[in-house]
Parts: sequence; C-alpha cells; structure tokens
Amino acid sequence: MSPRRNRPRRDDAAHLEPDRVRQGVASVQQWRDGEWQVRGIGGGASTKTYRCPGCDQEIRPGVAHLVAWPVDGTGDLTDRRHWHSGCWRARDRRGPAIQRGRSAPKYG
Repeated sequence: MSPRRNRPRRDDAAHLEPDRVRQGVASVQQWRDGEWQVRGIGGGASTKTYRCPGCDQEIRPGVAHLVAWPVDGTGDLTDRRHWHSGCWRARDRRGPAIQRGRSAPKYG
C-alpha cells in the first residue's frame, strides 16, 4: 500500500481563474419571495465584517458565508446581503429578522 500524497490533485478547480475561485460560482435559487442570485464566499476570501439579516449576528472575517441579491436586475450593489449559510437555508422557516441598532439590548 502506498502512502497518501499531500499534493493537490489536478481537477477542475485548479484550472479556474483565480478571481472565480476566490469569489465562488454564482447560482440562481428560487424562493417564495422570488429568484435570487447566490454566491458562496470562502473563508479565505472573506476580509470584512458583515451583519447577517437572518440572525442579526456578525459574520467575521475568515468565516465562509454567502451573498445573495435579487435576480430581477432592478437593484444595485447595495441590494446584496451577506448571510450565514444556515440562516439562508432556514429563512423560509423563520420570521423576519429584527433589525436592532448596535447599542440596543439583545434581549428584552
């Protein structure tokens, strides 16, 4: 039996352009509220802090997550929202997120 090799395999991901690998590949997803363009963001490509609209918690730099925006084309870059992956998948099962200010108490 031969030992494992720790070298990366030559597969499709190795041949993609660096920007495409860093930003992920976008897909269109259908939800009750319309069609959404969704792109996964890897932990290495995440360099800023965002606030997830699903749970109102921070998505810290280095945490893999996704970004979604409406497909209808009426919006611009300000319509993009960064979500925890689990929050995005559970958004139909939750009520609308409560938007709080940074200084507002968490509970109460």
